[in-house]
Amino acid sequence: MLYPIAILPGDEHHAWGVEVPDIPGCFSAGDDLDDALAMAREAIEGHLEILAEDGEPIPQANSLTHHARNPAFAGCTWAVVDIDVTKYMGKAEKLNITLPGHLINRIDEYVKNHPEQKSRSGFLAKAALRVLEHA
Repeated sequence: MLYPIAILPGDEHHAWGVEVPDIPGCFSAGDDLDDALAMAREAIEGHLEILAEDGEPIPQANSLTHHARNPAFAGCTWAVVDIDVTKYMGKAEKLNITLPGHLINRIDEYVKNHPEQKSRSGFLAKAALRVLEHA
C-alpha cells in the first residue's frame, strides 16, 4: 500500500519532520531527506506491527491528492512509502481456488516480469486489497 507522507524540511538546527496522515500518531524525523524517508518507513512498519499485535485494522491509505488539499499540510513536501501490508493482516492460510487456465498463465507471466509481486499468492492478495480499498 502506498502511504503518503508529509515532510517538513529541516535546517542546520532542526531535523526533517515526517507525518503519516493515514496513521494517527505516526511521526518521525531524519537528519536529511534520505534519512527522513528511511525513518518514515520504520515508523510506519512499527505502527502497523503494534496494530496487528493488538488485533486492530490496518489503516487504508488515502490518495496523495486528498492529503495535499488539507491546509494543515501547507508547505509540506510529499512522498509515498510503499508498504506490504499483507504481513500485518494475520497468519497466512492456504486455500484452494479454481481459476481459468488462461488467467493463471497471465498472472504467472505478470509475476515473472514484476518481481515486486513475489508470487502468485502475493499478486492475488494485492489485487484483492486494491479492490477492497475502493469498496
